[in-house]
Amino acid sequence: MTNDPLFNPLKLGALNLSHRVVMAPLTRMRSMQPGNVPYDLNAEYYGQRASEGGLLITEATDINPQAHGYNSVPGIYTPEQIDGWKGVTAAVHAKGGMIVNQIWHVGRVSHTSLQPEGALPVSPSAIAAPGEIFTSEGQSVPFETPRALELAEIEAIKVDFVQAAMNARSAGFDGVEIHGANGYLIDQFLNDGSNKRTDHYGGPLENRARFLFEVVDAVGATIGSERIGVRLSPWSNILGMTDSDGVRLWEYVIRELGKRGIAYLHLIEPRADFTDDEKPLNMDAPDVAYLFKKAFGGPIISAGGFQPETARAAVLAGNSDAIAFGRPFIANPDLPERLRLEAPLNKHIRATFYGGGAEGYTDYPYMSRAAAE
Repeated sequence: MTNDPLFNPLKLGALNLSHRVVMAPLTRMRSMQPGNVPYDLNAEYYGQRASEGGLLITEATDINPQAHGYNSVPGIYTPEQIDGWKGVTAAVHAKGGMIVNQIWHVGRVSHTSLQPEGALPVSPSAIAAPGEIFTSEGQSVPFETPRALELAEIEAIKVDFVQAAMNARSAGFDGVEIHGANGYLIDQFLNDGSNKRTDHYGGPLENRARFLFEVVDAVGATIGSERIGVRLSPWSNILGMTDSDGVRLWEYVIRELGKRGIAYLHLIEPRADFTDDEKPLNMDAPDVAYLFKKAFGGPIISAGGFQPETARAAVLAGNSDAIAFGRPFIANPDLPERLRLEAPLNKHIRATFYGGGAEGYTDYPYMSRAAAE
């Protein structure tokens, strides 16, 4: 396709991209055990998906042991983990790609069996998430009621976000993406359905957004705001997220983030259900890139059930500057090249998304050159 909008250059803070096809953060639960350490298989996976001037965002990565909520999710807080990630970043950089580390704390989305010394998970308030979670032994059980964080603990978590960002840079990452979406700790602070605090981290939306802004500011002061992205999921109800005035909340949060000079804002469109391949997109859901592009004022990466044609349309409309693909990138290690040539895409296999080894991870076929030509 001539003049394909997905293949125009783009500057995201300190990152200069040659195209706008971004790999979304995708939890795959394949770190080496014990220790949740990235290793050679992970380096192969990310290296396969790297492209000259393209951006990959890693799977969500624990900032400390308490941040852990899923078996075999990697961390970035031990020397072994940092060394393991060095192999990943080297594999991506060898192909001319760029990679940022998505750093997170799951908050209440955990279980005592996954926590240090069997402690309760933590959250802004002692309110359980709806639904069930897998224990360390793989049993599905109802979410436990978390313990409300004390002020000193909130300060310590901010310090751990900063240290994680520093560790990521030491591991060779080009930047970090702060995970503020999908019902995890930062999102739990933002939404008044999960945050009932009465101190300066609860109540008015300015207070509920304080934790996010303090994390962003502290990380920016350490590695530079131009190397930070933030991911948000406005109006998502995943893991029990609700807010009594979402319009005001998200307008305020996004406008304030826009003042901080971060590299990009990564917005998840609420129209897609990532847990189901059969449900159609909810076209009545708000178009958050359209609603908030002006308020943010900087580059926006959009994610949420995009197909090649809808991705091109979003970029052409000027609401999205780049498109993050998830499931298509799982199944197509050479996705940017396939999109550039308008070639057919492999179909993903959901049964191999989480856990395991090479099957469904590094064994998806590349496009044959003969078929492309």
